Amino acid sequence: MFPNSIVNIKENLQRVQDRIAQAALKVGRSPEEVTLVAVSKKQSPEKIRMAVDAGASVFGENYVQEAQEKISFLGRTEQSDHDMVFFPCLWHFIGHLQSNKAKFVVPLFTMIHTVDSLDLARIISQRAGMEGKTQQMLIQVNVAEEESKSGTSTEEALELAEKVSELPHISLEGLMTVPPFLDDPDQVRPYFIRLRDLRDHLNQYLPRPLRHLSMGMSNDFEVAIEEGATLVRVGSAIFGPRA
Repeated sequence: MFPNSIVNIKENLQRVQDRIAQAALKVGRSPEEVTLVAVSKKQSPEKIRMAVDAGASVFGENYVQEAQEKISFLGRTEQSDHDMVFFPCLWHFIGHLQSNKAKFVVPLFTMIHTVDSLDLARIISQRAGMEGKTQQMLIQVNVAEEESKSGTSTEEALELAEKVSELPHISLEGLMTVPPFLDDPDQVRPYFIRLRDLRDHLNQYLPRPLRHLSMGMSNDFEVAIEEGATLVRVGSAIFGPRA
């Protein structure tokens, strides 16, 4: 018999995946259009491994040092009794990124969700060039104009996107937002619509269309999917409360 923690994570993950599929189908979208980013900040490597065993493959981390330790633990090949076992995880950086931390983030993460300035994008591009990679990136937009939140303004997003698109070693993939936390998910819907409309507006001017909208968390991801989210960042609904 498995410990309860394994059963819970497996069941929670399946429940979230089912809710993603239902939300997508409700508005005529394919569930395959939506990628689940399992937010694993403050979760132990052992719990993340349980999620991998249950079928999760993309994880979101907020803090550089914490992520380094987890990726070192989970991203290595281990010798089992019968064969070599590899835990193939994709890692997305979803926390606020300071310029001096970019050199550590670029080698570890497939995608960075939280770029909000040209200076930061240039540093990432330079580091990606040194790593011999093209860094996937999203621009974070503060659609609610909250002073406590990071992100460029909707008014400045087009100019930033145009300039970021010109950088070498950068693949600008879309937009991300963190809307206000509200008890009623439908009250958050206008912010998701605003980000989607902004993406559609930017696509009229950019050389390559933005395909991703990173929006929606444990309390509101179904509404986000209904409004076009392609990346949903879900943590507590999978792992339970953080330590």
